[in-house]
Amino acid sequence: MAVNRTPILKRCRSLGLEPAFLGVDKKSKRHLIRSNRKVSEYGLQLREKQKAKFIYGVLEKPFRNYYEKADRMKGMTGENLMVLLESRLDNVIFRMGLARTRRESRQIVGHKFILVNGKCVNIPSYQVKAGDVIEVRETKKGLQRFKDILEVTEGRMVPEWLEFNPETMQGTIKELPNRDQIDVLADGAVDVMLIVELYSK
Repeated sequence: MAVNRTPILKRCRSLGLEPAFLGVDKKSKRHLIRSNRKVSEYGLQLREKQKAKFIYGVLEKPFRNYYEKADRMKGMTGENLMVLLESRLDNVIFRMGLARTRRESRQIVGHKFILVNGKCVNIPSYQVKAGDVIEVRETKKGLQRFKDILEVTEGRMVPEWLEFNPETMQGTIKELPNRDQIDVLADGAVDVMLIVELYSK
């Protein structure tokens, strides 16, 4: 699998993105972004797509597949796209606070630490549904790794569409998120309309 080894903070600066969206508790020096260069319409659209891909750790081919699936769904394509990305199992693990970053959550899922409705799932891109129960395998709950993670993430806000109990390391998908419940949309970090325009050409 292709891996982008560019340091996270450097990538955040180049995209004008706050590291907090990736679970990194450091400040990105936004003033280092070159703002004197005029960016074309295509350049703006491309940057928004790169932001979304970077935040969720998705490569180009699967990202296009998500877009095409979102386009076939009812409703706004851009919002559908973000809901699909938010519904990835690795993102849900990150949102619940069972991982410090999405990169770590992909590793945790890949190592078969996670159960979905009682069954082991080791595919980070697995799409969760409303009502799904996500939990750490019983044999892994005592690991120091999870104690360290929960210590770091205990102050992180779990989105309204999720329910999570840190003591049992179990959570439930109450519903799929809407636009206002997705922080990268609510905070304006990603302009999905520009992504839609890019792929609509």
